[in-house]
Amino acid sequence: MPGAVPVRIGFLYDYPQGDGGTAMESAFRLGFGEVAASGRVDRDVEIVANHARGLPTGSEHDVVMGFRELESAGCLLVVGPSISDNGLITQPLFDEFALPSINYTGGERTRGIFGFHYQVGSLEEEPAVLAARLAHRGLRRPAIVHDQSPVGKRYAECFDDARGSLGLETAGSTAISAMAEDLMEPISRLRDLGPDSLVYLGLGMSSRAVALALQGLSWDVPVVANSALMFGYAFPDWRDGYRGWEYLDAIADDNLTRAHLRELNPVLAAGPVTCAMFDIGRLVGEALARTEHLTRDGLRQALERVKMLPATCGREGTIMSFGVWDHAALKGEYLVLREWRDGETVQIRS
Repeated sequence: MPGAVPVRIGFLYDYPQGDGGTAMESAFRLGFGEVAASGRVDRDVEIVANHARGLPTGSEHDVVMGFRELESAGCLLVVGPSISDNGLITQPLFDEFALPSINYTGGERTRGIFGFHYQVGSLEEEPAVLAARLAHRGLRRPAIVHDQSPVGKRYAECFDDARGSLGLETAGSTAISAMAEDLMEPISRLRDLGPDSLVYLGLGMSSRAVALALQGLSWDVPVVANSALMFGYAFPDWRDGYRGWEYLDAIADDNLTRAHLRELNPVLAAGPVTCAMFDIGRLVGEALARTEHLTRDGLRQALERVKMLPATCGREGTIMSFGVWDHAALKGEYLVLREWRDGETVQIRS
């Protein structure tokens, strides 16, 4: 509508953005533009970004202040944060301020009445997939290394829940700092327990130290890992250390919606987070198209009416739907088993 005030959308970044957030915001605008082009949205969006330094390297205070600043700026919706530790911090704030938010962490406990969740991974579901993969490969006695953090502990709890029904026996387990740099001693202790495989569960920063320890010990053991290995997209020099590791990702090679994004912008389609941001832009656009009352609560109710959109993340057939008390966006095979091989991520067909 000519002259209409743009809708303010806040972006809460909880870790440093090398490009200042340009790629994320471009992907969001591209997704939003797909809906706007249909003529169903009567105004544009204005992005207001706040760059907080969240956990594990930053602080709770920075995250809380970043969210409060976006609320004070008049945002009708906040996108972020991305790390589950920080999503647990913002989760009560969504409802306190009655401000709809879409985080893209892995933790289902980041949801709320006003808290929506686009699952770039899942602390609760990934362990079940990894345990099933080990069983499929005939690996029955894994050792577990996990971050001493809410993310790492939740992953480990859920892996322990999943393994029993599959006949897996844990050879041993150790908790490590999420910022660990030298893990030779704890990894050596796990090796001495004689496991037939190693499971890494964490935020991702410590995965580099695990890889270096395995190399230093010349321990050639099958490794499966959670979605933390998506760090390989941001740090190409880490990929060789991940060689042969199987892990869970958010993007698949057979997804037709991702193929469409690749036609629009191949750079944005290359990574999981920008694929997710394209989808979040579409979700926000669809909600604005459905909003009867352009308020925070009106937008919350409109998000709950978004149904059955093909997702850019996940395997072909993955959809996005919200509902009353159902604030998880992705439905279907949204966790994709991949492997870092010769510096490239390769989808595992199993």
